[in-house]
Formats: sequence, C-alpha cells, structure tokens
Amino acid sequence: MTPLVLAYLGLGFMIFLCGTGSAYGVTTAGSAALGALKKKPNAFGNFMVLSALPGSQGLYGFAGFFLMKSHLAGAAELSYNTAAAIFGIGLALGVVGLFSAIRQGQVCANGIIGIGNGHDLFGRTLILAVFPELYAIIAFAAVFLINGSL
Repeated sequence: MTPLVLAYLGLGFMIFLCGTGSAYGVTTAGSAALGALKKKPNAFGNFMVLSALPGSQGLYGFAGFFLMKSHLAGAAELSYNTAAAIFGIGLALGVVGLFSAIRQGQVCANGIIGIGNGHDLFGRTLILAVFPELYAIIAFAAVFLINGSL
C-alpha cells in the first residue's frame, strides 16, 4: 500500500464515520421530535435545535478533511510516517465522532421526549448534550494539532 492510499483511507474513515454518526444522531432526535410534536406542537423550534445538534460531528469530520488534505498535494513526497499520522488521526476522529454523535442524539431525544411531556427541559438538555460533543471537539483539536506538527 502506498503512503497516499493509506492517507486517503484515513481521510475516508474520518468523513464516513463522523457523517454516519451524525446521520444516526439527528435521526434519533428527529424521530423523538416528531412524536413529541403531537403533544406539544408549539415547541417545534426547541425540537429543531435539539435535533440538529448531533449533526456537528459530521462537520468536524469534513473540517478535519480540509485541514489534512493539504498534505496530499505533494503526494510524491508523502512519507509513510506522515501517511500513518493522517490515517491514525482520521480513524481517531471518525470513531470518536461516530459514537459522540450517536450518544448526543440519544441525550437530545430524551430531552425532546421530556419537553413533549410538558417539562421545562430545553436549557438542561442543551447543557447535557454538550458533554458528548466535548469529546468530538477534543478529537478535532487533536487533528488541528497534529496537522500543525506534520
């Protein structure tokens, strides 16, 4: 396997896994929102915000791709060490983004269900939904730092 193929595999995993997690998370929260709208149709704005939150991990994967792709421009000089770093950080952000988005979607879905049942939980749900997101932010920060050291 050439270094270029290894690096592209890492970037592919980054985008694929983060995007898959986001799609799963927003679907989980969106499904809960549709059910809760039957009980509380006036809360659509709150439900929309909470349903969109797990989509940010997909954006982190996409932004990570743009940070790392500059190393692929001079593919002839790409070393195995650089390619391995790109692969590793791509896989790391991808896996963290996948699970972070899925779990954030579950937190948001539970908050949406609570709001639909008449409880004042929007602000608390936003706060609790930040915790799974934090790990995706840390993984993205690692991409940023590793990019600077390559």
